[in-house]
Amino acid sequence: MTAPNPATARIACDVGGTFTDVVVSDADGRLDVAKALTQPRDLFAGLGSALERAAAQLEESVERLLGRTSLFVFSTTQATNAILEGTTARTALLCTEGFPDILVRREGGSLRPYDYTRPYPDPYVPRRLTFEIPERIDADGQVVTALDEAAARERLGQARELGVEAVAVCLLWSIANPEHELALGRLIERELPGTPYSLSHRLNPIVREYRRASGTSIDASLKPLMQRHLPEIASGLRERGFDGELLAASAAGGVVPMSELVERPLWSVRSGPSLAPVAGRALALAENDSGEAIVCDTGGTSFDVGLVRGGELVFTGETWLGEQFCGHLTGLSSVDVRSIGAGGGSIAWIDPGGLLRVGPQSAGADPGPACYGRGGTLATVTDAALTLGYIDPDRFLGGAMALDVGAAEQALGELAATLEIPLREAAHAVLAIANERMISAIAEMTVDEGIDPRESTLVAGGGAAGLTILPIAQELGCREVLIPRAAGVLSAFGGQHSDIVRDFTAPFVTDSREFDFAGVRRTLEDLREQMRAFEDELPETLLGEVRRSWFVEARYAHQVWDISLPLAGEGVVDKHALDLLVASFHDAHERIFAVREPGQRVELSQWKGRVTVSTRKPPLDALRDGVGATTEEAAARRTAFFPGLGEVEIPVHLGERLAPGSRIDGPALVIEPETTIVVYPGWSAHVTAAGNYRLALG
Repeated sequence: MTAPNPATARIACDVGGTFTDVVVSDADGRLDVAKALTQPRDLFAGLGSALERAAAQLEESVERLLGRTSLFVFSTTQATNAILEGTTARTALLCTEGFPDILVRREGGSLRPYDYTRPYPDPYVPRRLTFEIPERIDADGQVVTALDEAAARERLGQARELGVEAVAVCLLWSIANPEHELALGRLIERELPGTPYSLSHRLNPIVREYRRASGTSIDASLKPLMQRHLPEIASGLRERGFDGELLAASAAGGVVPMSELVERPLWSVRSGPSLAPVAGRALALAENDSGEAIVCDTGGTSFDVGLVRGGELVFTGETWLGEQFCGHLTGLSSVDVRSIGAGGGSIAWIDPGGLLRVGPQSAGADPGPACYGRGGTLATVTDAALTLGYIDPDRFLGGAMALDVGAAEQALGELAATLEIPLREAAHAVLAIANERMISAIAEMTVDEGIDPRESTLVAGGGAAGLTILPIAQELGCREVLIPRAAGVLSAFGGQHSDIVRDFTAPFVTDSREFDFAGVRRTLEDLREQMRAFEDELPETLLGEVRRSWFVEARYAHQVWDISLPLAGEGVVDKHALDLLVASFHDAHERIFAVREPGQRVELSQWKGRVTVSTRKPPLDALRDGVGATTEEAAARRTAFFPGLGEVEIPVHLGERLAPGSRIDGPALVIEPETTIVVYPGWSAHVTAAGNYRLALG
């Protein structure tokens, strides 16, 4: 082991539902990764354990490591998990009198409209905690009905008696005139001192009412948790010697100062998964010079899919928490990442009809899969992979955690007995069903939207990625897969390559036939001033190249769904620019919906500016310590089961001993400290110059 580089370090972490990942990079590109079990009741304890392991690899103390760290990037699934598990704060919603059912009715839509056996979904804030406030402002910002402060104080008193811990305020047309929302904010401070609240016009000033109300309610419900949790992380790092800049991941596929996330915790929802496409983009460009990538992140709890198109991340305004239409919408534009409950910890079970199912329930980190030996008894994907011989029980997490093969086989044996099939076939069936769910998730994001997955690089990450990604790629027709050397910590690795990204939004409705050039110009200038103010507040040590980009949401007249379009330059300055924008909308509509209406009026309602400030990135072509030490000679051999072959003896290779240029033909295992790559029969793995793995079929 060589001594750690004394140059300034950069650390990124991702606190997930099962594992906490840490990636440490030095100025010369040396990369060290570490993983520890997440401790849900004390997140900093899990982070501290991962930092201890990273520091041990560098043969230094955590205090010395943090003391020479200039930048720490923090991401977490804490907010997302709290929402999905229903552990957010007890929140009240203040809305305009006469409109108490915004969260109940949602926006309509259903994936199964004729299934009357399904219960109607509950609103994010229950009706008993929704309070109507006498007031009304119209679309032009004119006060139609003055705010009744006496009635508002009475409603806040009722909320106090009901034990409300946070308040969301979303009034009609507050985006045109925020006077009443601001007044309610002052009343909350007086009547409910110390209670956090969110105002919709500040958080996400968009026209669509449900999205604004939903996002504001989610943001307010997260504030008690995140305003306690994030400062605890910051103070814990400071106490261990960190004195650099602390940034936090946001759903926009970048990072922002931690203080921004404390003020707007909604941005942290789905922030961890948004960093995986960032990593995939960097790796695909570096290894294949490809701007087209499908990025899969298979963790312990979920399987996440994101896209890179033309070298850019793909964004969406449809970020649902839970099932589409039945879950809850953030209302934010965020990196488009689709998630399903299919990870290493996903539980296998048999439904009342006798069919084998996998997920969405997960064993999590505590008790975890049966093989963890922490009290879990239910069979999971990890147990199935261990039973098949795809995981070395003595080298899991770099040998830091031994797995119990007997416990895994016992859990799978119960399923096998019920299904009346052999143990190994039951284990393979668990993986096959999990694979089918993952294939469907990828197809939904690619094939269903006119994208051929065969034309993209498939980048796979996550602790469980290497177990099943090759059968998935083969089913999709992808003949090549890229698994980075930091696959087990892909989102944290993405934090190492992320920029500071901040979006600013303003509503202004106009259309292509009577386009208001002056109004659009004023709207964009207001956004420009907000962007300048944000840039001025950034520490000088973080400032790099500053880029601004502009977007507008458009639709055919009277349609429901909007399409986000990039603007050429910094606005729509003349008729020619408008014609180009309308033409790009027709092209986008035809690509997505397979139809275009050239003579139809186009409505434009939402304008957005995005600030991107580049940060220093570790080089991607630098080798980790130890790579290149030996050749392809196997470190050991073990028995594994493959359909069509049965149980066969296969070679086991240690990744840190493989030199660049090495080729491993399947069937074989390649063990990295944080993940295991199963090289299936018919596939071969090639070690690239940077130590990543390019896997090819045939």
